[in-house]
Amino acid sequence: MNAFISGFLLSLSFILAIGAQNAFVLRQGILKEFIFTVCLICSLSDAILISLGVFFIAELEKSIPKLAIFMRYGGSLFLFFYAFLRLKSAFLQNNGLIVKFKEKRTYLKIVLTTLAITWLNPNVYLDTVLLLGTAAQSFKPQQLFFALGAMSASMIFFFSLGYGASFLSEYLKKPKIWKIIEFLIGIFMIYLAFKLISS
Repeated sequence: MNAFISGFLLSLSFILAIGAQNAFVLRQGILKEFIFTVCLICSLSDAILISLGVFFIAELEKSIPKLAIFMRYGGSLFLFFYAFLRLKSAFLQNNGLIVKFKEKRTYLKIVLTTLAITWLNPNVYLDTVLLLGTAAQSFKPQQLFFALGAMSASMIFFFSLGYGASFLSEYLKKPKIWKIIEFLIGIFMIYLAFKLISS
């Protein structure tokens, strides 16, 4: 259960950061265009990448023993840096989620756009494959539960964002709400960084 919850919270903390993918999902939710398809593509893509990270890195460690040390300290350094960015955003920036509306697009264009925003985004690989994969190694032999927790967070978030967009968008546009979210994410990143180092 500890591995599942940690995977869930870490995955959720990455997804919550404002980005092109979240803005796109929110936009489709507000416009009520192909919401299920968009959310399904995002969550299934995350599941594939999370599985790759959690289990590929574990296999790679067997071939390169020192990789675990490098990934642990490298991952913790990034988590500290990520926490710094989130805390900086919480205290120094005036963030809000801005959604720009354009003309409605066809089903095929929506699918291709969703795939592009997901698979061509380097941050997705950094978060799901590298960081989640590295963090999962702290929960041996319960990596599977960590991965399931991370996948669950992804699916719940995307479908909640898509279908709850008409309600959520009014709150997510407010800078104060995002300051609170960014602060909480920053604190959780610091906690995970220390946990990764001490594992």
